[in-house]
Amino acid sequence: MATFVDRVTLHAQGGDGGNGCASVLREKFKPLGGPDGGNGGRGGDVVAVVDPGVTTLLEFHHGPHRKAGNGRPGQGGHRNGAEAADIVLRVPSGTVVATPEGEVLADLVGPGATYVIARGGRGGLGNAALASPRRKAPGFALLGEPGDRRDVVLELKTVADVALVGFPSAGKSSVVAAMSAARPKIADYPFTTLVPNLGVVTAGDVVYTVADVPGLIPGASEGRGLGLEFLRHVERCSVLVHVLDCATMDPGRDPIDDLDVIEAELEQYGGLADRPRLVALNKIDVPDARVLADLVRPIIEERGYPVYEISAATHEGLRALSFAMADLVVRAREAAPAEEARIVLRPAPVDESGFSVTREADGYRVRGVRPERWVRQTDFANDEAVGYLADRLARLGVEERLLAMGATPGVAVMIGPETDAVVFDWYPSIIAGDAGMSGPRGTDVRLDARTEDLLGGGAS
Repeated sequence: MATFVDRVTLHAQGGDGGNGCASVLREKFKPLGGPDGGNGGRGGDVVAVVDPGVTTLLEFHHGPHRKAGNGRPGQGGHRNGAEAADIVLRVPSGTVVATPEGEVLADLVGPGATYVIARGGRGGLGNAALASPRRKAPGFALLGEPGDRRDVVLELKTVADVALVGFPSAGKSSVVAAMSAARPKIADYPFTTLVPNLGVVTAGDVVYTVADVPGLIPGASEGRGLGLEFLRHVERCSVLVHVLDCATMDPGRDPIDDLDVIEAELEQYGGLADRPRLVALNKIDVPDARVLADLVRPIIEERGYPVYEISAATHEGLRALSFAMADLVVRAREAAPAEEARIVLRPAPVDESGFSVTREADGYRVRGVRPERWVRQTDFANDEAVGYLADRLARLGVEERLLAMGATPGVAVMIGPETDAVVFDWYPSIIAGDAGMSGPRGTDVRLDARTEDLLGGGAS
């Protein structure tokens, strides 16, 4: 079973808002008590929050579907429905929230960083809230809005100051264990490390984190082996340390070739050219390895890399290496802008007041945040509610825009996207704002009379 997961697809759904209530007060001695229907409660949000105690996305690998609760409907007696609780998803620091197409929505770094993945729907208004001097006793209420349904990709990019890179079994995990209190599983065979290991290192007054990046082999940046799965963890590290195995028994390998191969993979992955590098020649406790380290050190230094000879087994050279890493970490922290400690990207705000009308082969399509939301809130089994929707659309200017574009009575008007639109047969004879034309409760005489009026039956 997997114990570490750093990339999952999450299917999130906000809770639906509760429906408003259409109720009229009926009590003894109060024959005209008036409307008293309460509002529906808000649906719950699905929220991602950084928790320092969480280190993997494993929980969402096993449970990728998350739905918040629905708001409760309103009731008579001016009783509003209860709001649903939010669903809080605890994620590790360094989690990136993106669309399936790759657009970054949020970059969550630091304890408490928050992003709302799917918002809950607003509750519908009850008829008490819809009452006005012109509509004293509405016989309808608004429906609750459905919650957002959203598929996002959660990707973990380890937050560490220093990344140890190198071939499998180069001793990266052993170096982390020797320099910190971390205790990764270590054995003498390739691909021992299947997850990034993090350790906290103290060098004088500087405290920083070190992570080993497993699985780097030739072709890792193109998907070979495990390297591509973990190269993303290098992106947040400000310092790179090449750990080179000077005691390898593999034929055809030596520290210089290993350095060239790993640098080529980092260059192919991209975005890491500006990171300062150090080179650690590991396993010098082995006599032949010490001799090899002395031979290759001048060659590597000629390329501009500071070189340190170390042994994770005996801890030789680790103190000097730790202070060298600390010096580079301090420089990187001083050069980094303050806002990099926590980055949150939010989608651009939406202008709710606007709408668009486009002509199509089957009629006219209306798009806009307000008209689409109003349609979702309308109970189409209630004529009075439909008349109220017509009033709102006319006040917004939809009817005027349709007339200007040449729409004729009876033409199809579609409100919403192609996959989920509500279609009307449009009749401009429905006069907006004339609430005095309402008939019995739940009806609107404008809707019943429109066809007769259009045919001239009312002109006698």
